[in-house]
Amino acid sequence: MGERFDYEGDGRTLRGYRAMPDSPNGAAVLVVPAFMGLREFEMAQCDRFAAMGYAVLGADYYGDGWTTDSMEEAGEAMAPLQNDRAALLRRSEAALQTVRGWADGRVGAMGFCFGAKAVLDLGRAGHLDAAVSIHGVYDRPDFATRAMPPVLLCHGWNDPLAKPAEFEALAAELEDHSPDWHALAFGQTGHAFTNPALPGDGGGMGYQEASARRTWAAVEAFLAEKLMG
Repeated sequence: MGERFDYEGDGRTLRGYRAMPDSPNGAAVLVVPAFMGLREFEMAQCDRFAAMGYAVLGADYYGDGWTTDSMEEAGEAMAPLQNDRAALLRRSEAALQTVRGWADGRVGAMGFCFGAKAVLDLGRAGHLDAAVSIHGVYDRPDFATRAMPPVLLCHGWNDPLAKPAEFEALAAELEDHSPDWHALAFGQTGHAFTNPALPGDGGGMGYQEASARRTWAAVEAFLAEKLMG
């Protein structure tokens, strides 16, 4: 359904993925990928939500559509953005500005893992109508949180990258800044639980069918309520 799409941000060419609906509902969604870059899994989610009527952009925060299958390479590529959250925010803002131009109404964003961190930062900066974090990473940036939009957290309770204390700290931040937030915390579930290409390894990583199914039902309902309600 979709196609690769180049846009500019933070002084570089960013190569995303554009999926446009046959029957637009007026809203738009930004999809921000995990730390390996914009790959088939995230592009499939772009197509999924375009089929529901949303204009969708899959974001590229590395530049030139860079991806990898190596966790080591991904970690090396992510580190500069992890250490410079303002740069991550600028690149996320460029993607959001692009997809906002395709909408007649509200714009939301969903992110996976490191991409969920980027989405939460967009929310902290006050740029979204709705934010979805899916097996996200919760450390706060070095800039102040403004009034956040409605937020949905989909969280694996056994996620080694987002432990209960970090979840609780984010919940406290949301309680202070978001007028409407809720969380689904899935037991017996770790990190990256929505991606069927990553089978569960018993060590807190990988796909969990029931948690993924419940996540997608919640995300679809949340975005419909907040972007079209």
